[in-house]
Amino acid sequence: MAIKDTIKKMHTLLNQLSKDLIKAEKGNKAAAQRTRTGSIKFGKIAKQYRKESVQAHKNANKKKASSRKRKKPMPKKATSKKKTYATRSSHKPSSRRKTKWASSSSQHRRRA
Repeated sequence: MAIKDTIKKMHTLLNQLSKDLIKAEKGNKAAAQRTRTGSIKFGKIAKQYRKESVQAHKNANKKKASSRKRKKPMPKKATSKKKTYATRSSHKPSSRRKTKWASSSSQHRRRA
């Protein structure tokens, strides 16, 4: 169904619903029933209208996109990346060097 037909159906249903609502307010039970069923029908047509309008919007965007001239992408320039290495600037070598031959006094302290 075309979106214009759906809009026409929505208008007619709304007019019928408003008339039946006035009658239902006055106490007409049949009009109340018609209002309930009419609201269900209106909900279905409203969903259909949403689908059609979204589709029409998508189609309009596709037409606009295809009518635009596409620019050729610029060739990418080659960039050279330099490797960076982490430096340990906070690390300072200790002033005391551990040697294989430790003094005897330091060995005694370690055992105790």
